[in-house]
Amino acid sequence: MPSELELRLHLNENPYPPLPEVRKALAAELDAVNRYPEFTPDTLIGMVADWLGVTRDRVAVGNGSVGLALHVLDLCTGPGDEVVYGWRSFDAYPLITEMAGAESVEVPLTAAGHQDLPGILAAVTPRTRVVVLCNPHNPTGTVIGRDALEEFLGALPERITVILDEAYHEFGRDPGLPDGLRHLAAHPNLVVLRTFSKAYGLAALRVGYCVAAPVVAGRVRGRSLPYGISHLAQVAVAESLRAQKQLTARVDAIVAERDRLRDGLARLGWHTFPSQANFLWIDAGSRSEVLAAELARAGALVRCYPDEGLRLTVGSREADDLVLRAAGSVPSATAKGAPTMAG
Repeated sequence: MPSELELRLHLNENPYPPLPEVRKALAAELDAVNRYPEFTPDTLIGMVADWLGVTRDRVAVGNGSVGLALHVLDLCTGPGDEVVYGWRSFDAYPLITEMAGAESVEVPLTAAGHQDLPGILAAVTPRTRVVVLCNPHNPTGTVIGRDALEEFLGALPERITVILDEAYHEFGRDPGLPDGLRHLAAHPNLVVLRTFSKAYGLAALRVGYCVAAPVVAGRVRGRSLPYGISHLAQVAVAESLRAQKQLTARVDAIVAERDRLRDGLARLGWHTFPSQANFLWIDAGSRSEVLAAELARAGALVRCYPDEGLRLTVGSREADDLVLRAAGSVPSATAKGAPTMAG
């Protein structure tokens, strides 16, 4: 029987515990938790910059990628300004937009669960200050292709900051999936966000990073709280970066399990979008709450969007087998057919 943690399939967490090397490094530092971390996280910034092969003045780190996104919105927007993004999307976008004092402009996804780039461009007004793209997209797992991203960035006014949220980048296997870092040179208004929460399995330690033009990254660093990144987080990131081979194997296993789970759901009659993340969107429509309730009875928590669908995190093989058994007990006939995301 899977553990309770493995059945938390609603937050897109990594199903694996920390690597043994990371656990050992963290345990060795537990006696130092009575000491403050660095006043500013210069060591971590340097570590990330060296790993990515960029200059340190292009990097900022923060309280997960969402914390950095809030910093960018605080810097770029104010009352009356607009932030445009596809919807449905990451639930934090409207929250942090409101926290920054700006207004959300939500552009419906396409019927296939993609962000509607022409629609987003059409929604831009003189009040627009920021556009947010999530790639791979949360909650559908779909992607904006390399050429489409470049065309979009070229068509957008340069005065608008683009936040490219790549929290799930490591799970992508589509050869057309862009690497946001490669678009930075041509687009100084681009801010690329990534995190150590998902593929690296360090969600509880809250470490994200952004890469941007030096002036933008510098302003984001200037918003960071003193002592804002714990020493344990820095230790875990350092050890994780040294364990790339083991972590890559884990990500590959999650990707393989994602594809197995999608195939199993398809055999049961449930429609899902092709995903490049560590989750699947089940296009259950009016059956969403029924399916979510059955999964909950079986012990699996999922993210339910009533009358739209479910977002299901890829778990362990045991957890996913439990999901398939539960999903097989719910009639799926009404879930077949045209996707409902844009409804």
